[in-house]
Amino acid sequence: MPKTPTSCPADARMSELQLVEYQDTWPLQFLQVAEQLLSAVSVPRALVEHIGSTAVPGLCSKPVLDILLGVESLNDAEASIPTLATIGFVYRPEYEAQIPGRRYFVRLAGAAPRVHLHTVIRGGDLWRQHLCFRDRLRQDGELLHSYAGLKRSLAVAHAADKAAYTEAKAPFIQQVLASSC
Repeated sequence: MPKTPTSCPADARMSELQLVEYQDTWPLQFLQVAEQLLSAVSVPRALVEHIGSTAVPGLCSKPVLDILLGVESLNDAEASIPTLATIGFVYRPEYEAQIPGRRYFVRLAGAAPRVHLHTVIRGGDLWRQHLCFRDRLRQDGELLHSYAGLKRSLAVAHAADKAAYTEAKAPFIQQVLASSC
């Protein structure tokens, strides 16, 4: 189906939780960060994918690039912590309890663009789920519009609580994964 832009009304642009319209610069920003990651990290056969809402043309999003780094072993990710720090990524191990099969890094707000780096086993469940959800949104305009509407309403309902916003999206994502992936 053709992709049509979604609308993020002004009331969805919250100071704590900000949704913005899709930006045509996001794919180029992803490519620049991906090149930087692959140059810095000496992990055999690492793959980098653009995921999350900034990877879906026409979808409103928080202005944060989500990047998936696929590695053969989480030991590879852990060995890369010092190198990733040299290019501005902060390792956030406190989130491993929520998603044990992931090593999570954040490039802080002072860097442009802000990046959330999800390092997972290439070809594993988390890898496949992230790519499947992204691809389903890219392929299905109706699904994209449903998700955009949900995001807008949740951004208003959870304007001051990003964790609650993320948690409230989970049933929609799980339903898509269960039916499509």
